[in-house]
Amino acid sequence: SVAVLLLGLLGVEGRCFFNRTEERCVCYNLTQQTAGSVIQCLAASVVEFRGGELERYAAFPITGLDSSTIDMLGSLVIRKIVFADLLVPEILLARVLRFFSYTQVQELVFESCTFKGRGNWEDMAGQSLPILSLHFHNVTAAPLEGREQDFSSLSSWLDTLQELAGTGSRVTSLPCAIGRELRALRSLDMAQNSLGDESLTPAFCRGAFPQLRVLILQSNNLTSQHRVCESLQQLPELQHLDLSQNTLVAAPSSSCRWPISLRIFNLSNTALAEVLTPLPPRLEVLDLSCNHLLAVDISLSSLKKLFLSHNLLRAAPPVGNCPSLDTLHLNNNSIAELPWAELKLLGHLR
Repeated sequence: SVAVLLLGLLGVEGRCFFNRTEERCVCYNLTQQTAGSVIQCLAASVVEFRGGELERYAAFPITGLDSSTIDMLGSLVIRKIVFADLLVPEILLARVLRFFSYTQVQELVFESCTFKGRGNWEDMAGQSLPILSLHFHNVTAAPLEGREQDFSSLSSWLDTLQELAGTGSRVTSLPCAIGRELRALRSLDMAQNSLGDESLTPAFCRGAFPQLRVLILQSNNLTSQHRVCESLQQLPELQHLDLSQNTLVAAPSSSCRWPISLRIFNLSNTALAEVLTPLPPRLEVLDLSCNHLLAVDISLSSLKKLFLSHNLLRAAPPVGNCPSLDTLHLNNNSIAELPWAELKLLGHLR
């Protein structure tokens, strides 16, 4: 049965609870005695498996499913699966991914998991998967360096992946090879890791992430505005860049220009004493809050939202050179009086 198959794949112990209103099913520490409760999860769109250890299922066979089982798996409404608080043998993960090729699961999440050992990914060569979004948070795993062959075996799937997050997982580097396989990736979230300035240039090498629109590098170990800027020159489609919660040092003599494609730029809480210039000319949203700015003078015709809260401003910035501005945040500064006459010129300002 599917319940037994899922139990074998997941190896968790306890029972499952289905919230029909949310179409969400959560399973806690299943045992063979309570495995039958997995059945109710087949009507959910989101299924979560929390707690357990999978080593005893490392040799569980996933190949050889009969046609009726494959048809049934393809008819399930499950679109998102979450694995949390699990010890995961990588050799089992390789087989589990193959199992998902029979389903319509589009999002796969691993939270607070430890990946053990090294998997054999050769069987995934040429294998496509429906999974478009892959998230890792607070996971422990072997470094990604030296795994070019693994990435190559997964290329048929990686070539279609659209969202990837690896947050809070002590990542120090991203190999160039993985970026070159992720040719369709639109969003990359690497917040709360240990990426330094020197790790970005190889990560965003020529040919890596050619379709990337959103890049989140919040709360890493980035320090050099110039080096970060230089490392992103190979991302021609980048529209949203988040560098918040890094301590950035501006380089007065830097000639580096941020990608001209940028529309949203988050530089909040980066210890800036002055605005990084030149700014991308097509910016629509600029967040400079929680910095050490004494004065701001920006001229951007497309800028719609400007966030300057929690700075050291003594005067409001001139807004006449930002005719599209509709949102301006200035709270928690030292501004004595606002230039109402100038602000009234922007009738749509909030």
